Amino acid sequence: MVFLLRADAAGSLRLRVQSAHEKLRVALHCVTGACNIADVGSPAEMGLRGPRWFLRFEDFVWLTLFSALAIFNTEKNYPAIIILVVLALFQVLEPRTKVFGSARGQVVASAIKLLLAWLLVGYADPFTGHYYEILFVPVISAATTLGLAATFAFILLTCASYLSFLLFPHPPATAEDINILILRCIFLFVVGFLVYQQAHGKRKEMTRTEEAARNLRKAEASLRRSERRAALGQLTAGLAHELRNPLGTIKASADMMTSSAGRPDVMAELAGYISSEVDRTNALISRFLDFAKPLELHPTVANLNELLDEVLIQVQPGAEKRGVEVEKQVSDNLTFHFDPELLRLALLNLIQNAVQASQPAAHVHVEAEALAEQVVVRVTDEGAGIASEHLESIFNPFFTTKPDGVGLGLALVSKIVDEHQGRISVRSEVGHGTTFEVTIPRQEA
Repeated sequence: MVFLLRADAAGSLRLRVQSAHEKLRVALHCVTGACNIADVGSPAEMGLRGPRWFLRFEDFVWLTLFSALAIFNTEKNYPAIIILVVLALFQVLEPRTKVFGSARGQVVASAIKLLLAWLLVGYADPFTGHYYEILFVPVISAATTLGLAATFAFILLTCASYLSFLLFPHPPATAEDINILILRCIFLFVVGFLVYQQAHGKRKEMTRTEEAARNLRKAEASLRRSERRAALGQLTAGLAHELRNPLGTIKASADMMTSSAGRPDVMAELAGYISSEVDRTNALISRFLDFAKPLELHPTVANLNELLDEVLIQVQPGAEKRGVEVEKQVSDNLTFHFDPELLRLALLNLIQNAVQASQPAAHVHVEAEALAEQVVVRVTDEGAGIASEHLESIFNPFFTTKPDGVGLGLALVSKIVDEHQGRISVRSEVGHGTTFEVTIPRQEA
C-alpha cells in the first residue's frame, strides 16, 4: 500500500501550476462529469498477485534455519528430521499459495503448522527434548494474521495439544514435568499476546494509511473536476468577450444601415464594417479551433539550428521595421528528434512576441544549447517586462495585454512544448525585459 501511495502522490498530485492549455484540453474532451475517473482500489480490490515461484532471500533464511535444526539435532531422530523438512517446505510455499491468502486460509495454514509442530515435539521427548520452541511458530503465525479472539483460541489449542502429551504413558510424566509444561504454556501465552499487540498496531496503522490514500484519491479527483470547470469557465468567458466586440460592431452597423436607407455611400461603408468584423470573427474561431483540437506530433530527425535560421528569416522584416536587432547564439550537436513544424510555430510565436515587446535599437537574444539529455532554447528581449501579477496568467487562453492581441499565442506555445514532453518557464523583471526558456528532452538521431 505504501508503494501505491507513493506512486499516486508522485504521479498526479504534484503541487504545481498547470499551464492553461492542459486544463483546457481536458475541459474540451471531459466536460464536468463526462469523464469517468477511476478510483484505484485497495490491494484487496485489485486482486492477489499470482504465485511467484522463484526463491527469495527469506526462503534461504528459512531453509538454512530448519537445516541447522536438523543438522545439530543430537538425538538423530529421523522422523523428526523428516517433519522438519516438511515444515520448512510449507513455510516457504505458504506465501506463494493463493488459498492461504484469505482469512480462512490463514487459519488453515496456522493449524497445519501446529499439527507439524505437535508431531515434531511428540517424536522427540516432549518434556526434555529440544524441539519445544517450535510451537512458537504456529502461535506467532496466528498472532500476526488473526484477530484477538482467534489468536486467544489458537494459543489455547496449542497449549492443549502440548499438554496432551501428559495423556501418553510413555514417557511417564513426573510432577516436575507437569510444572515445566504449564510454565511453557504460560510462555506461549506471553509471546502470543505480545506479538498480537505489535501486529494489531501495525494493522491499524496500515488501515489508517489505506484510508488516507483513499481520501487522497478522492481529493485528487475533486481537484481535477474543479480544474476542468475552472478551465471551461475561463474558456467560455474569454471566447464570449472576444466575440462580443465584433458582434457589437455588426449590430451597430446593421442598425445604421436601417436608418440610412437611400444613402448608398453610407450603406457601402457600413457593409464594409460588417464584412470586416465577420472576417475577424471567422479568424478568431479558426484560431480557437486550431488551438483546441488535439495536436498530432510527427517527430523526425531535424536540426534545430537550421530551424532557427528559417524562423529568423520570417521574423527579420518585422524586426527591421521596428528597428530591433535579433541575435542568435547556438551550440553544436542540435540534431535530434522533434516535430519541426510544431516547434517552428512555437519558436516563431516566442520570437515575434519578443520583437513586438522591444523598443527601437533594442536587442533580442535567441540561444540554444544541447545538454546531456535535453535541449534548452532561450528567447530574451529588452522590453518593458511582465508584471508579476500577470506571470501566472500569460499561458491562459485569451489572456493578453496587447490592444490587438487575441491571447492564444503563448497558450499554443505551451501546448506544443508539452506535446514534446518538455516544459516552458518565464523570468521577467519590469523595465529590464523577459526571458522564455523552453526545455525539450533530447533523443539523438
